[in-house]
Amino acid sequence: MTQSLTIARPDDWHLHLRDGAMLVAVLPETARHFARAIIMPNLVPPVVTGAQAAAYRDRILAALPADMSFTPLMTLYLTEDTDPDDVAAAHASGLIKAVKLYPAGATTNSASGVANFENVRATLDRMAEIGLPLCVHGEVTDADIDIFDREAVFIDRVLDPIRKATPGLRVIMEHITTSNGVDYVKSNATDLGATITTHHLIINRNHLLVGGIKPHYYCLPVAKREEHRLALRAAATSGDARFFLGTDSAPHMDALKEHACGCAGCFTATNTMALLAHVFEEDGALDQLEAFASQNGPAFYGLPTNSDTITLTKSEAPTIFPSKIDAGDDTVTVFDPGFPVHWDVT
Repeated sequence: MTQSLTIARPDDWHLHLRDGAMLVAVLPETARHFARAIIMPNLVPPVVTGAQAAAYRDRILAALPADMSFTPLMTLYLTEDTDPDDVAAAHASGLIKAVKLYPAGATTNSASGVANFENVRATLDRMAEIGLPLCVHGEVTDADIDIFDREAVFIDRVLDPIRKATPGLRVIMEHITTSNGVDYVKSNATDLGATITTHHLIINRNHLLVGGIKPHYYCLPVAKREEHRLALRAAATSGDARFFLGTDSAPHMDALKEHACGCAGCFTATNTMALLAHVFEEDGALDQLEAFASQNGPAFYGLPTNSDTITLTKSEAPTIFPSKIDAGDDTVTVFDPGFPVHWDVT
């Protein structure tokens, strides 16, 4: 029996498109289903000024197939040398929708990130003044902190002090992976939201490590214990407007993923909506999928919900997704949930 669900066209509030040949390869995978996306600025070199963001936006639009509709929502990479006036001007022009905070060394291409948070105080104060959100990669990088504890420690040591020192700063905790993150968002009534990825709703750390290391399940923040995965699913399916979809879809060439020191990132752009329909149906919450994927994010960013729609259809036969997409001289592996999925966008 066929089942269908029509929802407002979704947006992705955390997306990596890279540049060059990779951008050309992966952009259609997102634009096929998503109307807009917050574009991560951690290129090499990073996107740190309004002029660089404008140039990157133009490259994205030039790579967009003529028969597709997609709006990139640009961000700036916060550094200790960021000019608050440049940030304010880029925001006032409508070019950027957020600024991204990477603690130095936390993830892919984060070497230019922030080590001394006092050095970005003026920028954060200006952002609070003009209502520009801060997207946060929420992990500390101290060598003595276990990688599975870095998110919880970041909340206590960095995020909570930042928010207390800068009242009114709107913050998005990106790709939360712990019950600590869920609880922190729930404990704050205003100015705080969180994105949740597709893959963190599906995998825990056993999926990554049991029976051999699975490089295509390795991401940062790393997948945590099952209790944390279940907390994320409860938050995502709850309808709570503070939680919304940010895939953190992060393409890497297979040669760099399947490597002695493999890159962090799961590429989920191709099949995210089908996987979410599976997850939400499994949790008896299909009626909340539109809120999570299409409504809560725009509301937090002060944007309208998309007027066009997509339809998800469930069939008896499992949906066949491509296992890889071509990207220049190599391939990118599409995230495999490890179970049959019967939903697809039709």
